[in-house]
Amino acid sequence: MKIEETALPGVLVLTPQRFGDERGWFCETWNRDRMAGAGLDFGFVQDNHSRSAQIGTLRGLHYQAPPHAQDKLVRCTAGLIFDVAVDFRAGSATFGRWVGVDLSPENGKQLLVPKGFLHGFVTRAANTEVQYKCTDVYAPECDGAICWNDPDIGIDWGLSAPPVLSAKDAAAPLLRDVVSPFGGMA
Repeated sequence: MKIEETALPGVLVLTPQRFGDERGWFCETWNRDRMAGAGLDFGFVQDNHSRSAQIGTLRGLHYQAPPHAQDKLVRCTAGLIFDVAVDFRAGSATFGRWVGVDLSPENGKQLLVPKGFLHGFVTRAANTEVQYKCTDVYAPECDGAICWNDPDIGIDWGLSAPPVLSAKDAAAPLLRDVVSPFGGMA
């Protein structure tokens, strides 16, 4: 497994090694013991799978607050996404900064999004599927979102038309209007 750091501490790009032959390829997307040996000790408890029919479907920027905050390991298993993490940790030197990476079945990359970060993605292909592991179960009372096009964050989503959004994402507040529940995590 190749592990790459990003400009945001704790946000990592993981690229599993693929073993191929005439049938195709095989890879191990997560191995608890091997990852713990590399300093990545996560107890994933829930797997999620989404499918977005249209190009330009944008999901995010989402977070789950304590006591059910989630670390996420995100991968794209069909299509292509631009996946984004934003530092949402109050007091962090990189608060409000973002990183983004293209994830696809072809490149095999995965994005590790730790607790305290917002997460979102936009689809670059029709019928895109995203799968991700979480370290806590979904808790609606802890669910939150920040506006996808917040000018204080300034994510370049690479959109040429308005995105396809859920009602929740279309109505999400600006970063400046929300008190981060991730205090003291700098």
